[in-house]
Amino acid sequence: MADDTATPDFRKDLIRYGGDAYPEIVEKALGCYVYDAAGNKILDFTSGQMCATVGHNHPNVVAAIKKSCDTALHLFSGMIPRSVVDLAAKLAALVPKPLAKSLFLNTGSESNDAALKMAKLATGGYEVVGLGGSWHGVTGNASAVSFASDRKGYGPGMPGSFVIPEPNAYRCPVKHCRDKCDLTCMKVGFQLFDMQSTGAPAAVIAEPVISAGGVIVPPPGYFAALKVEAQKRGMLLVFDEAQTAFGRLGHWFAASQLGVTPDIMTVSKTLGGGMPLAGVITSSAIEETCHARGFAFYTSHVSDPLPANVGLAVLETIERERLLERSRELGDYLAACLAELKDRHAEIGDLRGMGLLRGIELVKDRETREPHHALGAATTTRCLELGLSMNIRRRPERGSVWRIAPPLTVTRADIDLAMTIFDQALRESKDALSRERVPARLAPRARATGS
Repeated sequence: MADDTATPDFRKDLIRYGGDAYPEIVEKALGCYVYDAAGNKILDFTSGQMCATVGHNHPNVVAAIKKSCDTALHLFSGMIPRSVVDLAAKLAALVPKPLAKSLFLNTGSESNDAALKMAKLATGGYEVVGLGGSWHGVTGNASAVSFASDRKGYGPGMPGSFVIPEPNAYRCPVKHCRDKCDLTCMKVGFQLFDMQSTGAPAAVIAEPVISAGGVIVPPPGYFAALKVEAQKRGMLLVFDEAQTAFGRLGHWFAASQLGVTPDIMTVSKTLGGGMPLAGVITSSAIEETCHARGFAFYTSHVSDPLPANVGLAVLETIERERLLERSRELGDYLAACLAELKDRHAEIGDLRGMGLLRGIELVKDRETREPHHALGAATTTRCLELGLSMNIRRRPERGSVWRIAPPLTVTRADIDLAMTIFDQALRESKDALSRERVPARLAPRARATGS
């Protein structure tokens, strides 16, 4: 007789969609922890897929879902529920002016696709510039200007898509700077764009922190200069704040923190608290132009009531629990803890990030900065065995970088536990690799993917 209680093999019926699948089925998640079918308790330092802003299954999020069950889960796309009206009003009060009007969708891919369609319609152009290492999604417009991974094998992307080098002073893509970016990458990038442009510029899209590309924090003044370059060419500036808005960096929006307001802002991951919710926010003037020219983004789940209710709950929780202040405070604490680890481990070549979004880059030698992919892979595996989930980005040209982004509700005790596990995993992995003497060319390299 078959054992009905046995854990099923999830590989049997599922299409594999990239990245490394966790070996056990996950049974539940709560706060900063995930629990699997084998009984393991795992400290989640990636906030799910960077989305569980206020922790997994926060009571306010659960209550908002239950409220929707008593009112409305889904409506005809032309019907506007009260939760969508309230969420739009709330965002209009928070975003930097002249941003004012919102469109609510499901994913960051959708929001970036919609934003770029609006930019093309508003400008009459179709050429879009993205930054190297960026990740904006998997849909047509968004994937065409995503350069972190997953570009090969699918044929041509959207016509009019261009890339300029990212401002990574640790690994300068134009081999010019070392540790201090002087914006040469931007100047060279736009010179190359101008050579190739057919005279139909539309938009520049950028993440305030280039997350999937290795947690790259552009230097002071970068985005002000980027906006100038966009305006020179009649292009709109789009900020993709999927991972930087709503407290991740210690502020409501990176745009406010930077003092640079984009023409269009997209939000997603950090707004939904684990539910699929994304938004496009722009000025009344741009919205009016797009509407007059026939803008349409009429999806099955545009303006859905359930995710909007959850978005309102997330914003209320951030305010009530003072999570912006908490992100700044614990982000500083996390940075100090990581600095101590860097002092103990010569393989930690660089630390970067803001708030509760941090990056740790591993190298074989701090002078040559040769990436240590084998150590990154081994340490990530060992961390998971010890009860810590961390996301690593491994690409030859961008190094081996851990991306750390715990929920904003993380505690000092959680951070201390994570640092203890990470320290142990790093020491044990170094010892194991030293014993095995694995040649660099044979070192394991799992494919980094996704946002």
